[in-house]
Parts: sequence; structure tokens; C-alpha cells
Amino acid sequence: MDSFIGIRFKKETAKRFQQFSRAHFKSHTEAMAVMLDFFFYNEISPREKLGPTGRTIEANLKKRINAVIAIMRNMEKTQTKPTVAMIESLFQTEEPKKKPLILEKKFVKEKKEVHFQEKRNLNNEL
Repeated sequence: MDSFIGIRFKKETAKRFQQFSRAHFKSHTEAMAVMLDFFFYNEISPREKLGPTGRTIEANLKKRINAVIAIMRNMEKTQTKPTVAMIESLFQTEEPKKKPLILEKKFVKEKKEVHFQEKRNLNNEL
């Protein structure tokens, strides 16, 4: 069995470590070893900031997404809808009114009345 050594911590820090260790690990030794390994393998210092937190990243993403949505709505109003309306009006099929051609003449109904009558030859009929 490994031997133990005593390290002096302030009471508040020791209590915080004990609570954290009990919540995540089986023993305090395991908790400390994992934390030291984390800093060693990732080559970071516990004093340096790792950058924005998840909350700030999420807030920034929401802002950008809202900006993109606003841009798309504006494009839809100013470009897409008018263009679609113009294209639809081009493809609507309305029968154009039939206008008679200039060269086409309308024939008037012929009257069956005879304007001239042939002379009857009275001699031949008798």
C-alpha cells in the first residue's frame, strides 16, 4: 500500500476539494492525480483563461443567426417575391383577343336575290 503525506490547505479550499472529489471520483488521491494529468498533458496552466465560455459562445452564435435571418427576410421581401411575381406574370397563359388580320376580308353574306333577270326568249318557249 502506498504511504500518505499530509499537505496543508486552508479549510475553505480543502472543503471545496473534498466536495468536488466526492462528486466525481472514488478518492481524493484519484481526483488530484487526474487534475494534475489534465494540466500536464494539455500543457496549460490553471491560471490562464481558456477563452470564451459556452454561454458567451452561444450568445454570439444566437446574435449571428438572428442577423442572418434578418438578411434572408430582407432578401425575400426585396428580391425574391418581386422576381417570382414577375416570372409568374410571364408564364400566365391568357388567350389573346383574336383580332382580324388586316389582309383578311370578311365576306358579306350573299343575298340570294337576283338583281338582273335574264330575258326570256318568248319565241323559243312556244
